[in-house]
Amino acid sequence: MTRLERDSLGELAVPAHVYYGIQTLRALHNFPSTGQRLHPEMIHALGLVKRAAAEANRSAGLLGDELASLIIAASQEVADGRWDDQFPVDPIQGGAGTSINMNANEVIANRALELAGRPRGDYGYIHPLTHVNMSQSTNDVVPTAFRIALLRVLEKTSASLKALGDAFDDRAQAFSNVIKVGRTHLQDGVPIALGQEFGAYAAAVRRAAARLSAAAQELLAVNIGGTAVGTGLNAPPGYRDHVVRRLAEWTGLPLRSADDLVDATQNVDPLVSVSSALRTAAVSLSKIASDLRLLASGPYAGLGEIQLPPVQPGSSIMPGKVNPVMAELINQVAFQVQGNDLVVGLAAQHGQLELNVMVPVLMHNLIQSAQMLANAVAAFTDRCVRGVQADRDNIQRHLDRSICTVTALNPYIGYEAAARVAKQSLATGRPVRDIVLAEGLLPADVVDAVLSPENLTRGALPVPVGATGPGSR
Repeated sequence: MTRLERDSLGELAVPAHVYYGIQTLRALHNFPSTGQRLHPEMIHALGLVKRAAAEANRSAGLLGDELASLIIAASQEVADGRWDDQFPVDPIQGGAGTSINMNANEVIANRALELAGRPRGDYGYIHPLTHVNMSQSTNDVVPTAFRIALLRVLEKTSASLKALGDAFDDRAQAFSNVIKVGRTHLQDGVPIALGQEFGAYAAAVRRAAARLSAAAQELLAVNIGGTAVGTGLNAPPGYRDHVVRRLAEWTGLPLRSADDLVDATQNVDPLVSVSSALRTAAVSLSKIASDLRLLASGPYAGLGEIQLPPVQPGSSIMPGKVNPVMAELINQVAFQVQGNDLVVGLAAQHGQLELNVMVPVLMHNLIQSAQMLANAVAAFTDRCVRGVQADRDNIQRHLDRSICTVTALNPYIGYEAAARVAKQSLATGRPVRDIVLAEGLLPADVVDAVLSPENLTRGALPVPVGATGPGSR
């Protein structure tokens, strides 16, 4: 069962049961790009923009009450998610998002016709372009809807990052008294508390969340009302303010009209800033995930200083093996986000003159990055970080065997003597403390004070330098 629809290029048979029309059908033929569909938040935001536009056009006297009411009702159904399955267009497409806009126009027009008791395709009564798209252009509808959609997804991303920061901080408190070997260049360095390591992870994650929230503020300026190139051609007086006010009311976002609509239509640098913040978050997360994998390596032939929650068997051939899969998930998502950021940068710089026609691929990659991070970070927090445990016995064994404590003795016995003690410890396996006492380099009470956990991890000088014999050089 089909219905025949016409556009400026000719006729096509559209399946009778669908709400979309001929231009959506052309997009399905022309753009078989990813096999994916628009993000639901993008569809819902399109519904809100179309509803606000119909209200503004009614207020301006351009759209009669009956038609406006029908379009408003159909648009709200789209915003509520009732017709997500009627948006089949691929997110990566030519035309700067024209097919996305037309998909919305056609779905809303045909649903409005149905609400009026008329057949789908009866465009003489309600037309996708003449009525649903009145006072609009793809070039202000799609960017405005996209910003709303991205802001909604970013709220989830920021919430996930904040929860992860809290989880790391909780572990930092739990591990505050666990003193371990600190490493630089993957070699023994100086002592550090495991809690200090996890506290640093919390700080990095919270900084990423703050950076992302700051970048997202730029998305609140929208170009709706600018129509094709930002000049506002075909938009009536008061239209822009009406639409922005209603969108802000419905979304709860403090949206505002861009100061310069031509600039806002041409340039997408606020989106690049958001992508950069997502990339930076991904870089930090990947580093942290790699650290956890190293610290949990083993359990016997690696560092084995922490234990990650076992969430699934690790091998189809090695019985009993458990892998750090949640940390590996973060690594891989981070790689994808960094790749997406490259696409965003390329798309942003390849806009020409009054319009960036590469917005579809930019939109697709940004929403994907934000959504992937939101999902993966939430899973990582719940199924990994909150359950991390310290292997205190193994940590102490590493610390006892390490020469990392000798650095704290430098101010008291001098660098040369400290180096000699370190070499003896490495050659014989004797603890640093025992060698220092055996050679009479320092009294026992001074050694114990210098090598106390508080001094080793807080940079204190517990005994005045110069008051201990050999250190008075």
